Amino acid sequence: MNLRLKELELREIEMPLVAPFETSFGRTTRRRIMIARVSDARGVCGYGECVAMEEPFYNHETIDTAWLITTKFIAPLLAHARIEEAAQVSRALAPVRGNRMAIAGVETAIWDLEARLIERPLWQHLGGTQTQIRCGVSIGLQATTEALIDKIRIELESGYQRIKIKIKPGKDIELLRAVRRAFPSITLSVDANAAYRLPEDFSLLKQLDDYDLLMIEQPLAPGDLLDHAKLQRELKTALCLDESIVTFTDARQAHELSACRIINIKLGRVGGYGEARKIQAFALAHNVPVWCGGMLESGIGRAHNIALSTLPGFTLPGDVSASARYWTEDIIDPPVIVSKQGTISAPTKPGIGYEVTEARIEALTVRQETVSLR
Repeated sequence: MNLRLKELELREIEMPLVAPFETSFGRTTRRRIMIARVSDARGVCGYGECVAMEEPFYNHETIDTAWLITTKFIAPLLAHARIEEAAQVSRALAPVRGNRMAIAGVETAIWDLEARLIERPLWQHLGGTQTQIRCGVSIGLQATTEALIDKIRIELESGYQRIKIKIKPGKDIELLRAVRRAFPSITLSVDANAAYRLPEDFSLLKQLDDYDLLMIEQPLAPGDLLDHAKLQRELKTALCLDESIVTFTDARQAHELSACRIINIKLGRVGGYGEARKIQAFALAHNVPVWCGGMLESGIGRAHNIALSTLPGFTLPGDVSASARYWTEDIIDPPVIVSKQGTISAPTKPGIGYEVTEARIEALTVRQETVSLR
C-alpha cells in the first residue's frame, strides 16, 4: 500500500444522550466528541473517533488535551514519517508518551482510509474472522433498584446476550441481590470503574462470589496490578481489567502476575489497532478471553469497535450496542442495529462499512481545525 496522506481535519461535535449514563466516577448527559478525518491525495477519506471524555475522571485524557496533542504533536510526527501504510502509524507515533486516546483517533482513521483505498471492509483488512459479533449491554447506575430491574428487562427483551451493571460503594451487594432474585439465570457482570480499595473493601468484594457473575470488571485502581493479583487469588469469580490495560506491556504483566482472567480491549484506550491487535494476539496465544468495551461512542467509534470485535479471541459479548440506545440520530447511515438474537453483522462495504453523514456532523460541529500531513 502506498498511502499519500494529505491533511487531517478535526471536528468537535456535541451529542445529547437519549438518557443519562452514570458510573462510579460521574454522570454523563451529553458527549463532546472529537472526530478525525484523514484525507489522501487521491481524494479518499477515512474517519476515526477520539473517545476521551470531557473531564479527567476515567483517565488523564480529556477531549481538550487530545485536541492539543493531535494538532501540535501527532500531525507533525505523521507528516515527518511519510506513512505508506496504516500498520506504520503506531511506530511513527511511539515518541508520544501516553495520550493513547488522542493517538487512537487518528490511527483508526488511517486504517479506515487504507481499507477504503483497497475497497475492502476494514474488519477483513484487519484479519477479522467473525461475520457476526455477540453483543452485551452496559447499564449505568439507576435512581432506584426498581428502575434498574426495569432497564435490565428491556435490554433482555432487545436480545442482548450479557448484562453488565455499574456498581460503586453503597450501590453493590443489595443491587446484585435484587437483580439475581429477578433474573436468576442471565449472564451477568459488574463494573466498578476502580471504585474500591484493598484491604478495606476486601470482605465486600469477596461477597460478589455469591452472585454467579461472568466477571468483575476493574474493581481497584488503574495500574494496581499487585492488588488485583492479590484479590484474584481470593476470588472464584474472574476479574477483568479495563483501565489498567493501556498497552501490550500492561496486558503481558497482568497475565504474568495473574491479576485477571479476562481483558477488556478498548480500541480508544490502548491507542488504536496496532496496540489492540498486539494485546489480542497475546491473549489468544495464552487462552485469555477478550471482549470490546465501549466509551459512549458515536457511530464512527462504534463501527470501529465492530471491526475490532471480529478478530479471533473476542469470545465474550462486548459492549457494542445499538446506536438507538444512546442517540436519537447517529452520524452514520445506517445506524448500528442489534438483532433480536443479540448480534451485529459485520458490514460488507469498504472501510468501516457505514456511510458517514457529513451534513449531520456539520450541524453538530462546535469546533474545527485542519492541519497538513505533508
